Amino acid sequence: MIELIPAIDIIGGRCVRLSQGDYERQTTYDAEPADMVKRFADCGVKRVHVVDLDGAKAAQPENLPTLEKMAGIDGVNIEWGGGLKTETAVRQVFDAGAAYAIVGSVAAKQPDLFTTWLNAFGAERMVLGADVREGKVSVSGWQEDLNFGIEALIDTFQPHGLRQVICTDISRDGMLQGPSFDLYTQLQAAYPDIDFTVSGGISSMDDIRRLNSLNLRKVIIGKAIYEGRISLKEIETYIITQ
Repeated sequence: MIELIPAIDIIGGRCVRLSQGDYERQTTYDAEPADMVKRFADCGVKRVHVVDLDGAKAAQPENLPTLEKMAGIDGVNIEWGGGLKTETAVRQVFDAGAAYAIVGSVAAKQPDLFTTWLNAFGAERMVLGADVREGKVSVSGWQEDLNFGIEALIDTFQPHGLRQVICTDISRDGMLQGPSFDLYTQLQAAYPDIDFTVSGGISSMDDIRRLNSLNLRKVIIGKAIYEGRISLKEIETYIITQ
């Protein structure tokens, strides 16, 4: 069964969502992050995806007290990304209670450094965050497109134990138009030993059921929850019945 991973993006300690990563297209929701984690946990969710958008801008973690509160909720593991540019930053998020650290730009631009972290912290805790636009990897808050694709990144790190990859299709993120089914099925088929997480575009439970039928393993659900297109009851029912 595909694992459902609700998403929480944080600015100033509050839940927000961006459209295609644009800070100027921001919606703030009336929900405390820790309260949302508790609601997800009550539905049977085991992992929550969190991005520290302040940290991404500042190039260092900025919402660690919020992380500590979220990580204190029983039964849920937090995967945390945003601003993880140094080993000190990675240690800070683990010390604050994160179960997994998501690294994107550093992995793409400083592969030797990410390789060091894979070895130091373990591939079971380090997650490669690969954002793609028209087949190319994009970094620095989606402001810079590199001249290689996600496969090149995976090929670099797989020999060092890489096992977890979150791939976000930027063109679909926050648009509620459905994910890039072909992209993820091709990646999962090419790298069967890696757990890929689908990210971007989930609009309904029908999308999730289709991903599950394609034998994909994990999916992040963000805006669809906050916009009421997928209810917490639907998530709970799906988890219970599978």
